Amino acid sequence: MARFWKKLSKTLFSQRTTIILLLLLQILFLAFTLLSIIEYTPKMYYLFQGIGVLLAIAILNKDENPAYKLAWIIPLLAIPMFATVAYFVLSNQYGTRRVRAAHLKKCEETKPLLVPDKNVMQALENENRGAGRLARYLDEHGGYPACDNTTVEYFPSGEAKFPVLLQELRKAERFIFMEYFIIAEGEMWSQVEEILLEKAAQGVDVRLIYDGMASQSLLPYRYDRTLREKGIRCHVFNPFRPMLSSIQNNRDHRKICVIDGNVAFNGGINLADEYINRLKRFGYWKDSAVMLRGAGVWNFTMMFLQMWEILDPAPDDYELYRPTELPEAAKGFVIPYGDSPLDEENVGEFVYLDMIYGARDYVYITTPYLILNNELVTAMEFAAKSGVKVRLITPGIPDKWYCRSIAWDYYYDLIRLGVEVYEFTDGFIHAKNFVSDDKSAVVGTINLDYRSLYLHFECATYMYKTPCVADVKKDFERTLRRCHKVTVEDCKKRSVFNRIASAVLRVFAPLL
Repeated sequence: MARFWKKLSKTLFSQRTTIILLLLLQILFLAFTLLSIIEYTPKMYYLFQGIGVLLAIAILNKDENPAYKLAWIIPLLAIPMFATVAYFVLSNQYGTRRVRAAHLKKCEETKPLLVPDKNVMQALENENRGAGRLARYLDEHGGYPACDNTTVEYFPSGEAKFPVLLQELRKAERFIFMEYFIIAEGEMWSQVEEILLEKAAQGVDVRLIYDGMASQSLLPYRYDRTLREKGIRCHVFNPFRPMLSSIQNNRDHRKICVIDGNVAFNGGINLADEYINRLKRFGYWKDSAVMLRGAGVWNFTMMFLQMWEILDPAPDDYELYRPTELPEAAKGFVIPYGDSPLDEENVGEFVYLDMIYGARDYVYITTPYLILNNELVTAMEFAAKSGVKVRLITPGIPDKWYCRSIAWDYYYDLIRLGVEVYEFTDGFIHAKNFVSDDKSAVVGTINLDYRSLYLHFECATYMYKTPCVADVKKDFERTLRRCHKVTVEDCKKRSVFNRIASAVLRVFAPLL
């Protein structure tokens, strides 16, 4: 009993609870103010109604995703009094504009450092015109050139990656750059932190970025200051504050670790114990990652430094961080790329669409969240109807109930279109993998939901004819044996309440 009260007290007086209460107070204050205005001035309701209609028309004519527009238009017309205020509060904020300007300026300034090797581009185009076309898009509109001289090792789980990560960190001589969405106190982070502190004491340049919302309740208060006092250069990306603001939507969802410019890790694995299955939260946690050696590491180094200089304006000599070791006779091509919510390019979405439309035999996908837009559904429909085997694996035990509810609403449509849908029965699958035709694969941080595709900073590794493409496929096939194939009959067995809830949530999915 004493343990229960201690846990309850810790929860009630935690930083997260305080922030939630402050946000609720702001919402209640706005609601009370609006209702008071309407009560004393009934004509104000019609004013809000008129503003709601005008906003709905303006949003309808914006160059944005149709589903996102619909998610705003419905409340603006149905409950204009609250929706108009919410739209103005959550849109066009100074903080968002400031960060956008800083990010775009930094990307433009550093673009000359990411010049593609023309011989590599030509060789890739000679191998496959489709892959060459994608590489040209990623270079010209994303700023991420194609690379050869890069080896890639695939890790099918967090526990497979973790000892290799520790081993490579211990080898660091010049610098360690780490950028993660989640860091949580526990066995995994304590071992990583121990090495980082040791390396910092040796004079290695150790830098760390972690997201301010995702890690907010998982680390001690002002933990970044503690690390800085111990010699680790640390910044929190977009610290979460109890203020209604659109900038809180833009999270740093990347997972990047660069060591001495020669080794980089990327994938879905954060620095928390559930990712290596030391902590059981939703059954077995299935994840994935890749380790790069060679020329391709430079793309990840640049991604980190571009983000770092937004948080820490002191200029860096980028040339100091270039790769110094290039593997000989590395097979295939690699394009590490990032995606930003602050530009006009939906890089993550376009790469996935290219993978689906470019498939000739199969495209296999693993994703923790299945909240698709019309473009992705259409691409999967075309692929399936044209004879391509399209297979999806999603979690059998979700971490967010509403995400699974929305996913089930998509299952029925996808299965009827010819897509095979499977649920990982052993637990939660967090891997974000695409693999196609034994030739190309993507491993990274980008989910199939609106937040990943439009609101978060993301990154991934595109591979063409690298040996580890076969490993990604084998991992998918092994995972498939631990899955349940979802059928139309399964979808029809759902209760009426569940179907209605899924349909409503699906409409507002872009805002969740």
